[in-house]
Amino acid sequence: MFSRLRGLYGRLLAPLARLLLSWGIGPSAVTVFGTAGVVVASLTLLPAGRFVAGTLIVLAFLLGDGLDGNMARLGGRESRFGAFLDSTLDRLADAALFGGLVLWGARHDEVVVWLALACLALGFLVSYARARAEVEGWDASSGLFERTDRLLVSLAGVFAVGLGAPVAVLWVGLGLVAVGSAFTVGQRIRAAAVASR
Repeated sequence: MFSRLRGLYGRLLAPLARLLLSWGIGPSAVTVFGTAGVVVASLTLLPAGRFVAGTLIVLAFLLGDGLDGNMARLGGRESRFGAFLDSTLDRLADAALFGGLVLWGARHDEVVVWLALACLALGFLVSYARARAEVEGWDASSGLFERTDRLLVSLAGVFAVGLGAPVAVLWVGLGLVAVGSAFTVGQRIRAAAVASR
């Protein structure tokens, strides 16, 4: 869904990407820094129930998710290792985000625990289905709920609860992510099945 805005997002980030490149900062450094920020914020602020601050800080660091790729393209520094590093650290950031919600839920709401675990597992399956298809030479990159969608919908629920909404709002957000992720896994399995014929 939100991935359709990637072109506009890239154009908005282009000036910042050029500035960082002019300072000698590489895209991989931005990838690592952004991931570290997400991990620290997710595992400290979210378990403590500081949802507003946690959401805003995680979102700020998630800007790096698009910034590093933009820098690589503008600086002519695209590489297979860079793509590998970015994808691998994305999984770490996702694990930290949903892990932070699991830690909070373990003390306050069991439903959040199960929904966050479902989001984490299904989100990994979405990524794995695409990666495994690409190993076979098939295109399975399409799908309803990609990473950006999963993170934004989840964080919207977290932010709403931080502002005082009932925890059921977070249930709905995480539930949408879980269902959307499961549907996307099905879409990618179908795409791989069609491509394999």
